[in-house]
Amino acid sequence: MADDIVISAEQLGKKYAIGHETEREGYTVLRDVITRGARGVWQRTRDLAQGRTLLAGDSREEFWALRDVSFELNQGEVLGVIGSNGAGKSTLLKILSRITEPSEGRVTIRGRVASLLEVGTGFHPELSGRENIYLNGAILGMSRAEIKRKFGEIVAFAEVEKFLDTPVKRYSSGMYLRLAFAVAAHLDPEILIVDEVLAVGDIEFQKKCLGKMQEVAGHGRTVIFVSHNMGAVARFCTRGLLLNGGRIMAFGDLGEVMGKYVSGIQSSYAITFAENGARPSITEIRVDRQAIFVHDLVVDIGFTSPWPIQTPVGGIVLRTRVGEPIWGSNSRFHPNAGQEKAQARGVLRCEARGLPVVDGEYLLSAWLGDWHQDHDVKPDVLSIRVGKDYADPYRPPAVAIGHLDWPAVWRSAVCSTAMAD
Repeated sequence: MADDIVISAEQLGKKYAIGHETEREGYTVLRDVITRGARGVWQRTRDLAQGRTLLAGDSREEFWALRDVSFELNQGEVLGVIGSNGAGKSTLLKILSRITEPSEGRVTIRGRVASLLEVGTGFHPELSGRENIYLNGAILGMSRAEIKRKFGEIVAFAEVEKFLDTPVKRYSSGMYLRLAFAVAAHLDPEILIVDEVLAVGDIEFQKKCLGKMQEVAGHGRTVIFVSHNMGAVARFCTRGLLLNGGRIMAFGDLGEVMGKYVSGIQSSYAITFAENGARPSITEIRVDRQAIFVHDLVVDIGFTSPWPIQTPVGGIVLRTRVGEPIWGSNSRFHPNAGQEKAQARGVLRCEARGLPVVDGEYLLSAWLGDWHQDHDVKPDVLSIRVGKDYADPYRPPAVAIGHLDWPAVWRSAVCSTAMAD
């Protein structure tokens, strides 16, 4: 292992035993329950003896979440790990974070690792924010003196001074996130691993987190960043790794890796999400497919909330397939009549007629908030096609370069004197 290589993965694989419930007819009697329980104990004992990870069910099926993954990462590089849901990204990060062991292969890591994979991991709900900073810092490998020295920076970054002595079970998910990220980021790790947790925070905190990760990388440390937000990956990362079906599809130059990923995304005009019972959340995004054919963008954002939102606010951003923002709108700046009505469930519609963009594929992001704060963001979740699927010989594009199809008038004139005069 060369001196500048900090992570070396060799043919990593992770196998799970998936359980399937057997379909039964009729009543379940006590004899069946006892028999099923005894069989379950035997299966769990056998699987543990064979070193297999367990997932509940009567019958077993082997599933490879990761297979034959090999790569090396140098000190100071920022790696963007991308891929669709279920591609194996989180499994890879759990192996790199030493949370789970690989079923095959090995990984060599040189340096201290700080991981932020789930909001509030390592927090005790009954302890205060102050106590959890010391607890979580100790779990991540910081000494008490080191935590004490950085305590003020951590609290200032997390912006939870007012609730520092409140049990974290009373924190919102956003407060949990800010505190968890602040502790991990101030560990001064040689390697920082972050898994899409930024989608939970508000827009300003996401910028703050990205800035902190850039600061960490700027000091010669290595960062591994998993995200579906191609814009954040493009701005922040220096190399890319594309996973699909648990295998590496591309690794190396960021532009090439992102290009291969977005070229494989199929156009989609609607997507749904599970409700979040703890905070307001987007449940559906739908684009009018017929309208976008003639450059009219009509987007419906469905949402739910545990409490009525006073003046619900929505936003959308249109990006190129490599994450470059083209256009966006926010109902804070374009309010509609009647929007001030409090709602716990509803649909926000955005209509933009005659978008002057070049025909092609674009990524759509959606955002939900109220007049005072952000609640949810879904970055680059839909890939839509604006305009025709083919070139129109009777209507050549007005653009020579760029993304806007906007005409310009050119005229020719004869000058009797030099233009310099």
